[in-house]
Amino acid sequence: MSSVLYVALGGALGASARYGLGQVATRVFDGNFPVGTLSANVLGSALMGLLFGYLSSVANGQATSGQDNLYLFLGVGLLGGFTTFSTFSLDSIMMLERKAYGAFMSYAGLSLVLSLLAIMLGLWVSREIFST
Repeated sequence: MSSVLYVALGGALGASARYGLGQVATRVFDGNFPVGTLSANVLGSALMGLLFGYLSSVANGQATSGQDNLYLFLGVGLLGGFTTFSTFSLDSIMMLERKAYGAFMSYAGLSLVLSLLAIMLGLWVSREIFST
C-alpha cells in the first residue's frame, strides 16, 4: 500500500473520531468552551507519546517498513487527523473577539500544558512497558 494511502485512511478515521468527540462534548458541556478540541488534542498527544515510545523501543535504532507504515497510519494519519491546531487557533481567536479573555487564557494555557504533559506521560508509560 502506498504511503499516501496509509496517511489518507488514518486521517479519515482520525478526523471522523474528532468530529464524533466534538459532537459528544457539545451535548455534554456548555458550548462556550471548546472541550472537544481540548480533549482531542490532549488525548492525541498522550497517544502520540505511547506510539512514539513503542516504535522507538521496538526499532532499537533500525526502523522497518512495517513500523514506518504503522507510524504513517497511526501517527501522521489517525492522530494527525484527530488532533487539530487549526481548530484550536480558530477557537482561541473567536474567544478574543468575544472578549472572553479568561476563557482564552484558560484554553490556551490548558491546551499547551496538558498536551505537553500528556505526551510526556505517554512516552514514559510506553518506555516503561516496552523497554528491554
